[in-house]
Amino acid sequence: MNILRPDPPPNLRDSPPAPPQPARDDEIDIGHLFLVAWKGKRWIALFTVLALMVGAFIYANTPRTYQADALIQLEDRGGRLALPEAMRELVESSTTAETETQILSSRMVLGQAVAELNLDWVVQPTLAPLIGSMVSRYPIPLPDHDLLRRYARPGERLTLDLLQVPPEWLGEEIILTVTPEGYRITTPDERTHQGHLGETLGLSDIGFALNVQALEAPPGREFRLRQISMLEATTRLRNNMRGSESGRQSGILRVTMTAPSRAEAARWLDAALNAYVRQNIARSAAEAERSLEFIRQQLPQAEETLRIAQDRLNSFREEAAERALQRDPALEGGEDAEANFVTQSLLSQISRLETNLREIAQREEETRARFSETHPLLRQIQQERESLENRLSNLLDRVQDLPATQREIISLSRDVELAQQIYFELQSRAQEMQVLQASAVGSVRIIDTAEPQRNPVAPRRNLILAVSLLVGGMAGIAFVLIRNWMRKGVQDARDLEQMDLPVFATINYTEHADFKHKRMDNLPILALTEPDDLVIEGFRSLRTSLHFGMLDAPSKAIVLTSAAPEAGKSFTSVNLAVVAAQAGQRVCLIDADLRRGQLRRYFNLPREQAGLADILARSAKLKETLLPTGVEDLFFIPTGRYPPNPSELLMRRELTELVHELDREFDLIILDSPPVLAVTDPVILGRATGTTILIARHSVTPLGEVEAVKKTYQTAGLRLAGAILNGFDPRNAPAAGYGYGYGYGYGYGYGYRYAYKPRKG
Repeated sequence: MNILRPDPPPNLRDSPPAPPQPARDDEIDIGHLFLVAWKGKRWIALFTVLALMVGAFIYANTPRTYQADALIQLEDRGGRLALPEAMRELVESSTTAETETQILSSRMVLGQAVAELNLDWVVQPTLAPLIGSMVSRYPIPLPDHDLLRRYARPGERLTLDLLQVPPEWLGEEIILTVTPEGYRITTPDERTHQGHLGETLGLSDIGFALNVQALEAPPGREFRLRQISMLEATTRLRNNMRGSESGRQSGILRVTMTAPSRAEAARWLDAALNAYVRQNIARSAAEAERSLEFIRQQLPQAEETLRIAQDRLNSFREEAAERALQRDPALEGGEDAEANFVTQSLLSQISRLETNLREIAQREEETRARFSETHPLLRQIQQERESLENRLSNLLDRVQDLPATQREIISLSRDVELAQQIYFELQSRAQEMQVLQASAVGSVRIIDTAEPQRNPVAPRRNLILAVSLLVGGMAGIAFVLIRNWMRKGVQDARDLEQMDLPVFATINYTEHADFKHKRMDNLPILALTEPDDLVIEGFRSLRTSLHFGMLDAPSKAIVLTSAAPEAGKSFTSVNLAVVAAQAGQRVCLIDADLRRGQLRRYFNLPREQAGLADILARSAKLKETLLPTGVEDLFFIPTGRYPPNPSELLMRRELTELVHELDREFDLIILDSPPVLAVTDPVILGRATGTTILIARHSVTPLGEVEAVKKTYQTAGLRLAGAILNGFDPRNAPAAGYGYGYGYGYGYGYGYRYAYKPRKG
């Protein structure tokens, strides 16, 4: 029998293939992601709490912004223009909300508000770094240190009565420091000047003047003063103001203004609206003045036209009377009077019909603006107009039948009446415009004056906290998923089987194996303390798989190893040994970790107990180190005293002789070895026994480490017989199913930290 051959026993090497596994795809497994996130709920909660704290800090440290709003009514200005009806459309105009909004935000209007409120003066307290806004608003105690004394505190303010700077200092900061006597300023040219409250500090040589009206701050506080250009101040005010029409074509304009305080928001908006109303009234008065001037220019012309028409009519009548007398003096009192009567009657009717037609035309225009072309009222008005036009046409036809003299008289009389109507209407409109000019009220009026809202509009607390909660939760989930992805540990048995490693069993996670008292010298054995736990069923399944797989094996010894610490080799070794002994097998458990072996703690043995190292060093016999464990048919060989040269000690032939001797007395020999990637001891043990099983920890052991273990054994001419998936957690497993192998079970591996250094004793 050649125990040192490189290949594992034939029955383990040629074990039947694993059950077929469902093929993996690239689809996102939502169930698995949810389970991973649920497992990392503490991380998610931590990120969420931190994000909420950041959000609360941002909210507390953000300056408040308040808003005031007002309503103004826009009226049509066309009806205010005092012009004759026939001329009104030449200068008539209407007011729109968009036009008035642009006028309201113009420099002409806002410039007046800036000048009235001195908004080109900027006064800002010096704020502490990072938390300055919060310190200036809340009573946060700060040490009374010289470096912190200049930063603003709640309730402090500075009010200016005058600030004038030379043009080259526009936009430059002037540092004002409060002193016991008053204040001290540092100008942009780095000169300092002393000032007193209520007194004007003037520098006539450069055109600078400053007068502080009120100062409520202790000595040491700093304020930063600036005078900005009128254009910049107007732009700032415009950016804080919004105007929009309330409803479609309602003529009601809603205007809002934002500012750092409620009082300033109302004051700024009132100033802007008052300036807007003043310019509107001035514009209305100017329009009335222009209209009156236009009418006055037209009155002489209309008067001259009327005089000419009257002169022509009178001259024609005189000429007609003279011709009639010269032709037949007997007609003066007879037929001529009758003709004049007919002429006057026709002229009166024609004038009345023309007046009615003008009124009908005005009604038709107003009705067409309100209703559609098919509306009955509009059709009725059109029928009336057609009737009047027909009557007028008939009268004009009758005029054509009159003698030439009467026709000319009618034509001249119509010219006189039209000129009179225009002249009298211009005079009436001139009087109306004089009254309108004297009492101009504009085309807008303020319905609701500026009223600030009680709560600030920014920052929005609920929105900030909601966004913080969302961002924190998403960041926590992302952290958990990325952390899980970066681990790239073994997720189920399929990962190992795809690497040509048969999985003998899957040992699930159990809380009973989470030993918080690791430093105790009497660690509990789960197979004895919790024999009914499902984890123990996993070990029984592993025992069955190994029993039938090693029927024809040349050696009954197996080595349990792992790629790195924390895989649970010791936990697996001791519980597998117990369940095998409980099944009637004679089992020998050997702690082959000659560097940091801790199996003795499961059996409450002292560290000085002789063991494997003493056997290999020939300082002790097998009978002296083979110890009963209290479990029937289970014997234990501890590590003994840690040797300084474990690898060299294991390479001695005494190890092979020990395995041969134990093969004759025991049915199963289990060697708990150190991790493969840490030391070379497992490879040496594998040559002596012929069978090595790798312990892989679920979600902990990277696949790359498993591949590295395989290459290590291949380089040494050996082969891993299979693997055990330990610590499998279904809550963090792929949704396709639990991992499984030839044996199925549940459990969790007890891990510990390795520090591979020679240890004395």
